[in-house]
Amino acid sequence: MTSSLEPLFRPDSIAVVGASRSPGTIGHQILHNLVTHGYQGALYPVNPHARSVHSIPAYPSVGAVPDPVELAVVVVPKDRVLEVVEECGRKGVKGLVVISAGFREVGPHGEEKEKRLVARTQAHGMRLVGPNCMGLLNTDLRWSMNATFAPTMPPSGPVSFLSQSGALGVTILDYAAELGLGIRNFISVGNKADVSGNDLLEFWEEDPETRVVLMYLENFGNPRKFTRIARRVSRRKPIVVVKSGRSAAGARAASSHTGALAGADSTIDALLGQCGVLRANTVQELFDFSMAFASSRPPEGNRVAVVTNAGGPGIILADACEARGLRVPPLSEGIQDRLRDVLPEEASVRNPVDLVASATAESYQVALELVLQDGEVDAVIAAFVPPLGVLQVDVAQAIVDAGGGSSSKPVLAVLMGREGLPEGRNRLRDAGVPAYIFPESAARSLAALHRYRRWLDRPVEEPRRFQVDSHAVREILDEVQGEGRSHLTEPEGLAVLHAYGIPVVPHEVVGSEEEATAAAERLGLPAVVKLLSPGVIHKTDVGGVHLDLGEPEAVARAFREVASAAETRGLSFQGALVASHLADGHEAVVGMAWDPVFGPVLMVGLGGILVEALGDVAFGVHPVTEVDAREMLASLRGRSLLEGARGRPPVDLEALLEVIQRVSQLVGDHHRIRELDVNPLLVRPDGAVAVDALVAVAPPAAR
Repeated sequence: MTSSLEPLFRPDSIAVVGASRSPGTIGHQILHNLVTHGYQGALYPVNPHARSVHSIPAYPSVGAVPDPVELAVVVVPKDRVLEVVEECGRKGVKGLVVISAGFREVGPHGEEKEKRLVARTQAHGMRLVGPNCMGLLNTDLRWSMNATFAPTMPPSGPVSFLSQSGALGVTILDYAAELGLGIRNFISVGNKADVSGNDLLEFWEEDPETRVVLMYLENFGNPRKFTRIARRVSRRKPIVVVKSGRSAAGARAASSHTGALAGADSTIDALLGQCGVLRANTVQELFDFSMAFASSRPPEGNRVAVVTNAGGPGIILADACEARGLRVPPLSEGIQDRLRDVLPEEASVRNPVDLVASATAESYQVALELVLQDGEVDAVIAAFVPPLGVLQVDVAQAIVDAGGGSSSKPVLAVLMGREGLPEGRNRLRDAGVPAYIFPESAARSLAALHRYRRWLDRPVEEPRRFQVDSHAVREILDEVQGEGRSHLTEPEGLAVLHAYGIPVVPHEVVGSEEEATAAAERLGLPAVVKLLSPGVIHKTDVGGVHLDLGEPEAVARAFREVASAAETRGLSFQGALVASHLADGHEAVVGMAWDPVFGPVLMVGLGGILVEALGDVAFGVHPVTEVDAREMLASLRGRSLLEGARGRPPVDLEALLEVIQRVSQLVGDHHRIRELDVNPLLVRPDGAVAVDALVAVAPPAAR
């Protein structure tokens, strides 16, 4: 599959169909870029109304070109695109870049036209970029190809970049050139009618010159395939993504807590985190991260030394690092002593190291050389605010000479003054030292490097498979859907959990006061009585739950009251569920909601009635491994309650982890389950017990 993209990025010949002699048009700019930036292959302008374009002989059609054409860049009105594509197919063109717009993005009519476009390219075995895109480029000197309409050609380097937005792509290339960020390949995929982000990930995986992959995405075409590919690729090279659409609530009509809380953005965070992809919140962050990854190796740990000549930036850096999971610990006593020997008395040598305003470039070099020798330091950030008489470029050179570009520990620089900034930043960039203007940018980027190190150190594992009774669950779901119901009753839900090895509260279904009291005495008092009515999802809302019933008379009275509540509200009364009242332990919730794009999305959090009020939950996209489940638990703000707080014993976290994984297997085995809440799941020092279960199924037609 990846070889089919070769003609797109490494073509021996290019035809620009719609090449124009009029400056300011896209057809003119693309041909101009190919010529100006020194494309190394054969170039054929196609324009039926011109004998030459850009002093190159032009041809009336692709078919009229006397030599083979490997790549065609199509810049013609939308109504002519299909005709041109058919002609390219007959010519034997292998790759197409359709710049023209007016397809799926404009509505149903355009969508139908795009389907015909894809059908024709597939019939001729061509790969298609676009339509509605800005093109692609390859800075490798063997091709030196800029087949975009962006006016800027970025410097060559190790970063390959996908943008789903053509307009943003122009800005990206301008900014990359300004920062000196070396780009290997750039591609604007437009509507992604054929060539997708997944295709490009696999292509760049096999490209040894691509060391970092950046992606600006507006949607996922096939997220499950993305997950599989990204898990593999991110073990070899970092992937950084800006995914737009954070403000979209992803709201859905949901009966479960999981469904109400599992918005699109939290799902995307979970998906990217589980496959080692780093998410940048903004395009600025995307560039900040890319500068770090393009030239720095991930640190071995999270211990950071800060070297600066001003207290304020040092404090800002320390705070920004600590806020992102990095540590700024005191330097070792030996290194502190050696720093005292060479720095002024007023300098601070603990960490941050404040060289004070009188520091020279030589001071920076000496201090950085010593700090990099400290075995208690994994990375260094050097920040400089230019005082009178000390130049940015001299301090930049001192950072380089101290080992900034050659150290086994990553060194990042912050040059905060505008005077001499371009020269200083260029000196650092040429030596492989990422340089930033603001302290927070450096801290964020170093934190991203550390997150990537944690991903590389994370064990590779497959989801656990448990011995379960899948047949029993299938029979329950068949019965529910056969009756046209959308939700399982609570006893049915508990039976589903039990079939998958999840411990459930002892319970019985009863139809009278006598049966209720007898069941409570068999199970052991105190007891719980709950209404059973097919139309009721949240029983507490209708007075259908009575807890901590310590006497048989209280159980009988509770049965009468839930029956009366059903009658008063016109609900179907199908008896009651009597269960043991379990009081010890912490309430947690484990759930799943079906996302139409991502499939089953699992959730874990602090449970009970506060799950939505507190919102302290974590998500994972199916399948969830043991490591995934551990990271979900670790991200909870209230995890200290589960680990034992204020003298309470810690709960059995291993049991909770197993429930998460068993639920993952359950919803993976039975796609008819569309929502599920185990809430509360009572987690105790010696295990976990499901006290309630809400399960919703797909309509019978969706089976």
